[in-house]
Amino acid sequence: MDPSPEAAGGPDLASEQDEATDQDRGAATVGDVESEEAGDDAGTSDDADDADADDADDTDEDEGPEGPLDIEGEVAADYLEELLDIADEDGDIDTFVESGRAHVAIITDSDVLIGRNGEVLEALQELARLAVLVETGHRSRLMLDIGGHREHRRRELEVMAADAIDEVKETGESVRLAPMNPFERKIVHDAVAAAGLFSESEGEEPNRRVVVMVAED
Repeated sequence: MDPSPEAAGGPDLASEQDEATDQDRGAATVGDVESEEAGDDAGTSDDADDADADDADDTDEDEGPEGPLDIEGEVAADYLEELLDIADEDGDIDTFVESGRAHVAIITDSDVLIGRNGEVLEALQELARLAVLVETGHRSRLMLDIGGHREHRRRELEVMAADAIDEVKETGESVRLAPMNPFERKIVHDAVAAAGLFSESEGEEPNRRVVVMVAED
């Protein structure tokens, strides 16, 4: 696959689907962690971000000034900057390293690069990861945010999870949430585990969802 911005096709990137699958939690109370896209995503979403969050080769990544994670961010930022030029979209790009992964943030007021339910954002994240793979030869857990979408979505999911937790505690019955991507499911799993309840993922992408239930004995 050619990850060049010319091959990406500008704003039509919504057709590129996130193929990352998350690891089912099993029992959240015993510390099984579902990977992000998210987020998840690997302890920090989403993730979102994704099933590759615990790659064994991540253990030797240096977070120094010019470590591998910084290089990942630079490669992704260069790729995304060129893509923004092609798509004629404005946005400042910031990179940083946090919690063992590279982060790239596009600061913009436009929703075009986010898309419906974050579909364009997820596609851009996968393309940026592919660009890093082509450049470095290593798979990346890079997390992309655009216009603060992921942080806003995190707050929404935390409220949703809290409501589900209250309902399960009150009724003792399981609650099935709406379908979510891996980054989003990771956020919910973490909130449920922190509340001392149990959660698991069920279904197939893109309709995979979190089920919240009373903790098993």
